[in-house]
Amino acid sequence: MKKFFNSVIDLFLYKEPKKEEMGFELLEDKTEGIERQDDNTSDNRSDSQKENLEKQRTASGIAPLKTRKINEKRKPQQSSQSKENNEAVSQSLQINIEVMRQKFSTYKNQGIVIREFNIGRKVKAAILYIAGMVDKNTLNLSIFPQLMSKEAFDGRNEECTADYLMENVIAVYSVNKTSEYRTIIKNVLSGLSALFVEGSSECILIDTRGYEKRSVDKPMTETVVKGSQEGFTEDFQTNVTLVRRIIKNENLMTEVIPLGKTNHSSCAVMYLEGIANPKVIEEVRKRLKKIDTDFILGDGMVEQFIEDNPFMLFPQILSTERPDRTASFIMEGQVVIITEGTPFALAVPVTFFRLFHTSEDSFVRWPLGTFLRLIRMFGLFCATLLPGLYVAVALYHPEMIPTELLSSISKAKETVPFPTILEVLIMEVSFELIREGGIRVPSAIGQTLGIVGALILGQAAVAAGLVSPILIIIVSVTGLGSFAIPNYTMAMAIRIEKFFFIFFAAALGFYGISLLIFLLGIMTCSMKSFGVPFFSPVAPKTRTNPDIIIKYPIWMQRNRPDYLNVPNRRRQGRNVTNWSKEDDGSQEGGDNS
Repeated sequence: MKKFFNSVIDLFLYKEPKKEEMGFELLEDKTEGIERQDDNTSDNRSDSQKENLEKQRTASGIAPLKTRKINEKRKPQQSSQSKENNEAVSQSLQINIEVMRQKFSTYKNQGIVIREFNIGRKVKAAILYIAGMVDKNTLNLSIFPQLMSKEAFDGRNEECTADYLMENVIAVYSVNKTSEYRTIIKNVLSGLSALFVEGSSECILIDTRGYEKRSVDKPMTETVVKGSQEGFTEDFQTNVTLVRRIIKNENLMTEVIPLGKTNHSSCAVMYLEGIANPKVIEEVRKRLKKIDTDFILGDGMVEQFIEDNPFMLFPQILSTERPDRTASFIMEGQVVIITEGTPFALAVPVTFFRLFHTSEDSFVRWPLGTFLRLIRMFGLFCATLLPGLYVAVALYHPEMIPTELLSSISKAKETVPFPTILEVLIMEVSFELIREGGIRVPSAIGQTLGIVGALILGQAAVAAGLVSPILIIIVSVTGLGSFAIPNYTMAMAIRIEKFFFIFFAAALGFYGISLLIFLLGIMTCSMKSFGVPFFSPVAPKTRTNPDIIIKYPIWMQRNRPDYLNVPNRRRQGRNVTNWSKEDDGSQEGGDNS
């Protein structure tokens, strides 16, 4: 009893916790919550800014370090000179090697290789690279034999300069030189090898990239029957080359912009000089350079950083996995962004109707292309409105259903214990669950999941009295409609919108669906993609080629889209079909002769 009362009393008394060894704990330090200043930013401040900062600190009561201030006044030139020397390549090979070891922390970083040797058996040198990111054959066959050969100098008694080695000894297709440690580190991390030579204040950067990568294969998300069967890979250079292989033009520009302050991912901005609008190019360049983050993994993250309306469901940037479609975007006057690490390319600006085009449209004749586009638009209608219309008709407008059909529906719903709205939500959520699970499971058991899903959504659900048979048909057609949308991001947005229509239909019937269409129309028409209205060329109406929904014959598509405001609007001449007239003329001439 006494222990019980003591325990109750201890609940209301404070006692200092016992100091026990808890192992490793990741605790917050004193600087937690204080934004760290970038070293480079602080170094780049001017002297006047630093003085103002010191005055502000003095006025706020924070006393500066007097000794440090006195030393800075005494030796300002020496500090700046020593800083420049620390960033520049030294003529001493040992100093360069020691700096690189410190920069890469080679005492615990096992992947860094520093190979020391003699050039022509005379001059000491060292080559730095990262194991696994270089091609060993290039090093063993094209670099080391030439450098270590006795004939490397060929009777030359002068100093071994970087220019001499680049022009006469190193047999590699791409070499460059630099005198900054920062540039050396950046290139070595990308797979290049750095060659330091005793007595030279310049470092030679040799392109020896040879890491493992996936070969070019069929696109996984944009398969077509007719057309190219090549898709992008995760390798940055391969993706740029695939586009260049299609557009063989000297005006095709590729600007490489580094993204991510920590991982330094590469990003290529590709456009055709003279066709793409310079303002769009500058806007893309500005938004990419303004990205202030440590880590960029691929195009999906870049898209979220540079899109105009991040709170809208509809995508404002088009993503594609196909090099031929990427090339067609560039030829239309759009700007393409290719990032490192993902097999996709981004195209800007984009409109609502471009999200329903595929590369196969260009490879089929215009009646077939028009039919395919109409099917996609019907799929969009079913995926968006069909469940909502069913709810509205069943709850508020049963008089619109024929009597025989209404009678059969009523009989089927007699055994269903749930209201209509709950019945629809159960089926739609189950379908979305199966679809998401089908993507995540391994392909070996994907068929099993499909069979289980069909049983749940089909006969089993009806036999259990959970849903009515007609709802099975509606959910299935809705799912097929979403599959017909060629753009994956757009299809996901439609899947979410579908639930909004169901709720509005359950609340107000057809009036709710009309209200939501009106609200979505207002928001969509107010959206822009890099300055281009999202619903153009319909709203606002612009002069354009007739390639929106109805695909006109290819020889009638003479101009590029007007909403892009490209400098060169003419896509093809007016005499694209004159071959028939020339044949007629030659035929007539032959007959006359």
